[in-house]
Amino acid sequence: MDLDAVKEHSALHAKPSGLVLQYGTAGFRTKAEHLDHVMFRMGLLAVLRSKQTKSTIGVMVTASHNPEEDNGVKLVDPLGEMLAPSWEEHATRLANAEEKDMPGVLMDISVKAAVNLQQDAFVVIGRDTRPSSEKLSQSVIDGVTVLEGQFQDYGLLTTPQLHYMVYCRNTGGQYGKATIEGYYEKLSKAFMELTKQASCSGDENRSLKVDCANGIGALKLREMEHYITQGLSVQLLNDGTKGKLNHLCGADFVKSHQKPPQGMEMKSNERCCSFDGDADRIVYYYLDVDGHFHLIDGDKIATLISSFLKELLLEIGESLNIGVVQTAYANGSSTRYLEEVMKVPVYCTKTGVKHLHHKAQEFDIGVYFEANGHGTVLFSKAAETKIKQLARELEDKKRKAAKMLENVIDLINQTAGDAISDMLVIEAVLILKGLTVQQWDALYMDLPNRQLKVKVADRQVISTTDAERQVVTPPGLQEAINDLVKKYKLSRAFVRPSGTEDIVRVYAEADSQENADSLAHAVSLAVFQLAGGVGEAPQLGL
Repeated sequence: MDLDAVKEHSALHAKPSGLVLQYGTAGFRTKAEHLDHVMFRMGLLAVLRSKQTKSTIGVMVTASHNPEEDNGVKLVDPLGEMLAPSWEEHATRLANAEEKDMPGVLMDISVKAAVNLQQDAFVVIGRDTRPSSEKLSQSVIDGVTVLEGQFQDYGLLTTPQLHYMVYCRNTGGQYGKATIEGYYEKLSKAFMELTKQASCSGDENRSLKVDCANGIGALKLREMEHYITQGLSVQLLNDGTKGKLNHLCGADFVKSHQKPPQGMEMKSNERCCSFDGDADRIVYYYLDVDGHFHLIDGDKIATLISSFLKELLLEIGESLNIGVVQTAYANGSSTRYLEEVMKVPVYCTKTGVKHLHHKAQEFDIGVYFEANGHGTVLFSKAAETKIKQLARELEDKKRKAAKMLENVIDLINQTAGDAISDMLVIEAVLILKGLTVQQWDALYMDLPNRQLKVKVADRQVISTTDAERQVVTPPGLQEAINDLVKKYKLSRAFVRPSGTEDIVRVYAEADSQENADSLAHAVSLAVFQLAGGVGEAPQLGL
């Protein structure tokens, strides 16, 4: 490792003194002007990780659903998954090292991680459409080349497409071709094969309005349109030609404000969906005949897909185990519907995609979606092999069901939540089951809920267990929550500390909105009193 060259190039990407950043689930994110040094250093780190794993590593320049002036970066591990936790620590340490210490820290990481510095390295790079992304991805390339790593710059990609490229490259093309055309061909072929199985399609060319958050999803959906020659036509809105990225649009805006994005003219009972800025989240919605807005979030997406998969498994008589993984934020009605009506087991993990993904890997077929619309379906290697075998061996209806499962395997992006892939799976399932958007929404009624935040002096006074559903400390808080919950029907409540700031998040649900609001407020007061609240005590309705 030529540390003199590293030092020389690093000076061109100097770190602002005193700036401290933390690599989390979303990688690094902050204002774009503070990220040049981080990008250069993540280029260096990607080379070390590639050498250590003897695999291609991905670097994605994006800040997802954040405002346009922000940016960020995250590394993608060999199987298209998130960076290993021990390397998250290396990333944080390297990004925060002062200029003079950085080469030493780099050397220390390579020793601690037992990196063979003679090993070849290959890094693939993608970026979103933010004005700052092109220059920042060039800083990543500078980091890769100074350590003599090989690279391919894919330019503009959705985040899930970069995950796909990494996985394809590290499986020798078994997962698919590591090109943008390979991605479109794989998904479109599976979609058309799947929708061909519909007994009566009725509406030959279903149309769907897609809010692309003025982001990369618009460019990529437009490129993909001519690959899907039947079954679906999409109308792209907020396609980046005029509005700002994620501003008053996108999945996060629609989910948090419970209203349509700007620029979306909706007729009653029209199917609409929103991507987020880097196209790894999707939510659906519609207006009913009375003009009321209905959101169909990740819970209902998981329910639709897992119910469909369970029906296919029953049809072929195969006992592959299927599980749905949720967090404590999943609506209680979705959990009840899955367990009691569909007889699909549900498991709860701590909040955060890495926890959900890890748990979903324990099943033959693991389905997970956060309420925000980020999620996917994971098939174990054994399950994939079995399904493909059955698609060749079974006869008639059973063979058809096995073939449909095989198509789903090809259609879903198993490396990460992927708005384009998830949209195509949802559309295919709606066609095959003959469901309208209203019928899908009516599978179960969400329990009214409320989320609040309480400012505290130190968030670390709160510790939790049971996938964040029970408080361990401070003493007396869980007992107070239990007593409050008993006062309302169909109710539950939990609190958890924020991962980034001194606030405690409160969630409550109950049989009516008034009761959910009242319970959330009462729990907020208990947190304020028992966990060191600061400022004014929480007020009902604020």
